[in-house]
Amino acid sequence: MTFLNRTEIVGTTALFALDCVSMNALNGDSKSGSRMRVLGVDPAAAGPTGYGIVDSDGRNCRMLHYGALRVPAARQKESSGAALQDIHELMCRLIREFTPTALAVESVFTALNMRTALRLSEVRGVVLLAASQHGLAVHSYSPREVKACVAGYGHADKRQMQLMVRALLSMAETPEPADAADALAIAMCHLQAEQARLRYGLPDAKSLSAKSRLAPLAAAPARNVTRLPSSHIESTR
Repeated sequence: MTFLNRTEIVGTTALFALDCVSMNALNGDSKSGSRMRVLGVDPAAAGPTGYGIVDSDGRNCRMLHYGALRVPAARQKESSGAALQDIHELMCRLIREFTPTALAVESVFTALNMRTALRLSEVRGVVLLAASQHGLAVHSYSPREVKACVAGYGHADKRQMQLMVRALLSMAETPEPADAADALAIAMCHLQAEQARLRYGLPDAKSLSAKSRLAPLAAAPARNVTRLPSSHIESTR
């Protein structure tokens, strides 16, 4: 496996201000002191799979680690699942090493052709498997959601996203490759969403999912069932 421009800035004070005025002002209570560490993943159907880890204590946020994994062609030819195995091992190692509290991953873009969408789903599958094996909550965000959150524009291009991530994380250099910058953006998107949820006391995704499943049952009208006496039931024998 090949790591592209892998960069570690562990223990530094790289801060970002993704509307961090509101993020930092989280009610001013104990919730604002809760630590969150998000592993962002940008799965790729053919190119490098980007990853990035952003840490937040509710007031300050810093980038801990980022990079991208490109599986060499020779490795991919070994077996149909070789690349997926390498991605799974990478995810497991990152989770064990950095102990994130959540994993944020980009959802499948519906406009992709069928073959690309299926390949991307396979990569997402091993990412979700690694998270589940380590008891890690997973949150998905569409590309447009991530771009709108980080760049303020849902159709921002790769270069714009790289520059915004660099500015928001106060990085000394532009994160490369673009896949790694996208992964950091996905992590920041989840931090923004989670901080807003805590600030306004909104239910989490799991609670909303449970309520949506129960709502149709509660709203369904009771059916009146007329039971016939056993003497009125004719035998078919």
